[in-house]
Amino acid sequence: MKISGFTFVRNAIKYDYPIVEAIQSILPICDEVVVAVGNSDDATLDLIRNIPSPKIKIVETVWDDTLREGGRVLAVETDKAFQQIAPDSDWAFYIQGDEVVHEKYLATVKEAMTTYLHEPAVEGLLFNYLHFYGSYDYIGESYRWYRREIRVLRNVKGIFSFRDAQGFRRKPNEKLRVKMIDAEILHYGYVREPKAMQGKQRSFNKYWHDDQWVESHVSSAEEFDYTNIDALKVFTGTHPMVMQRRINSMNWKFQYDPSTKHFKLKDKLKRFVERVTGWRPGEYRNYKII
Repeated sequence: MKISGFTFVRNAIKYDYPIVEAIQSILPICDEVVVAVGNSDDATLDLIRNIPSPKIKIVETVWDDTLREGGRVLAVETDKAFQQIAPDSDWAFYIQGDEVVHEKYLATVKEAMTTYLHEPAVEGLLFNYLHFYGSYDYIGESYRWYRREIRVLRNVKGIFSFRDAQGFRRKPNEKLRVKMIDAEILHYGYVREPKAMQGKQRSFNKYWHDDQWVESHVSSAEEFDYTNIDALKVFTGTHPMVMQRRINSMNWKFQYDPSTKHFKLKDKLKRFVERVTGWRPGEYRNYKII
């Protein structure tokens, strides 16, 4: 069984992406990791080149900055990396630049790949998500955060990155058939030094909206305001080993009272229904669990 990892990145240093940690977290079970490195304003290319592993395969790309609707350019860049993985790989392990897999889950992931290797009906593996916010101590609790997504794909023709690269589909536009596995992706997208976070917000919103929208809806403040959040809870688990140095070097303060909740009425109703029935009303599911 051959496994390829793949990801994309641009301006990782400028916007404080844990891309090195993301790549290192999947390296142990991958035979190669393809990294599409976009044209950057910093030394991102050197950062990736300096990862000490012969498994890294770099593909230099140029982003189409005219794609400013729905985050489409992110899917385009994802597909560039996906298309460069070894053709004889059985599985492709996708990781985004602010996602990390805990080492304790790698055996589970590889076991699932082995189990479903000869079951072509299984087109991918579905992971649970933890979304960190403000610091490494709190995770999102409201319905603004997606709780599951596909991160392992079968290496077959016709699968493509969907919309803003959150998930995948099969041509012409079919949801992938997946198996749920007992593993988590730790998403650190909202844990950055406040200046870097603010810069990332202004930059990345330009891949969804025009300049007028960005000026009207994204603060021009120098630092990101982490206090504008509805509900968080304390993280009681452990972080991946590859994240420890980054966590130890955190140089800003974020304090939050987890007993303070600001759920909208519709979210309160959703929580009630989920507690009673186990079903989450209105959940976005870009996959078919089989």
